Amino acid sequence: MDIARAPEMVQAIQAALQKKMVFIGGPRQVGKTTLAISLLGPGATEKHPGYLNWDHPLTPARLRAMELPPRQELIVLDEIHKYARWRNLVKGIYDTEKSSRKIIVTGSARLDYYRKGGDSLANRYRYFRLHPLSLVELAPKNPTLKDLNALMKFSGFPEPLCSQSEAEWRIWQRDRMTRVVKEDLRDLENVREISLLEHLAELLPTKVGSPLFIKSLREDLAVDHKTVERWIQIFENLYVCFRIAPFGNPRIRAVKKEKKVYLWDWTMVENPGARLENLVASQLLKYCHWIEDTQGFRMELRFLRDTDGREVDFVVLKQAKPLFAVECKTGEGALSPAIRYFAERTQIPRFYQVHLGEKEHQSGRAFVLPFIRFCQIEKMP
Repeated sequence: MDIARAPEMVQAIQAALQKKMVFIGGPRQVGKTTLAISLLGPGATEKHPGYLNWDHPLTPARLRAMELPPRQELIVLDEIHKYARWRNLVKGIYDTEKSSRKIIVTGSARLDYYRKGGDSLANRYRYFRLHPLSLVELAPKNPTLKDLNALMKFSGFPEPLCSQSEAEWRIWQRDRMTRVVKEDLRDLENVREISLLEHLAELLPTKVGSPLFIKSLREDLAVDHKTVERWIQIFENLYVCFRIAPFGNPRIRAVKKEKKVYLWDWTMVENPGARLENLVASQLLKYCHWIEDTQGFRMELRFLRDTDGREVDFVVLKQAKPLFAVECKTGEGALSPAIRYFAERTQIPRFYQVHLGEKEHQSGRAFVLPFIRFCQIEKMP
């Protein structure tokens, strides 16, 4: 299976490199290094002189001494955020080399978070967030239900999606989480209770799709509220999970505090309905990040729920104004009563109820349609 990143992503990065450094962040094994190396030239590999990995034993000393590879117009600095003073180092390289070199910095953690302290990098870089492969990237011309089922079963991470082997997927998933909890946490955070964070990682897939109550997690882990909140924030910074907040509206009694949690690897979720909801959440977050990173608009992904329990899974906002709402269903059932209720009481322009089947119909400004069709209509990246 030959899977390539959407050409729009490559073009956006190449355009940004003409003016500034480019930071590429995203979850471990999502393809950041592969993408960055491909920009070094046709056929480039990790042996290319322009590729510098901080984990290589010779790289730290070379970079601290400003020993850069000669005659390389583009250099890739991979995982350099593991160095405590990486921001000062990158600023020094950029300020002295920007007239003759282009620089890409990649990392399996939030580079906008792990840049605290040291010199400012303001106005020196553009940040792109790389997501798991989408349905459009998997099948650019004509995605099918078979393609969607492959994403549902093997995730959007390139390695398991390309192999499509259940055994390889299980081994990959186990190894990836082990490296995140054992290696990334060790390198980036001062956390001693590793076993409890492993337990939290096991609990999070069971919380997908429902309001996340910190009190319940606090009791399961036998730690205080502040500690649980900090640990979840760490997992967000390491691209393990992400949370979305409720969307308030003056004409409904919307919940205000509870957030919902989703995983970057939706295949960790066993329940089929929750897994589909997580996949859709990931696709919508990718859509929001793509518009933010390439067009500069402020995007938000939220959910709609009132105090009586009526809920629509997602609302996408642009510059604080709702664009559309999405409800997820595994079957081709009738339009959700919650959609009818909120359509009468909010100014959300379009409501979609997406499913895994084939039927499609419309009721007012609400559409019931296959998820594949939704991706095409709203031009998901």
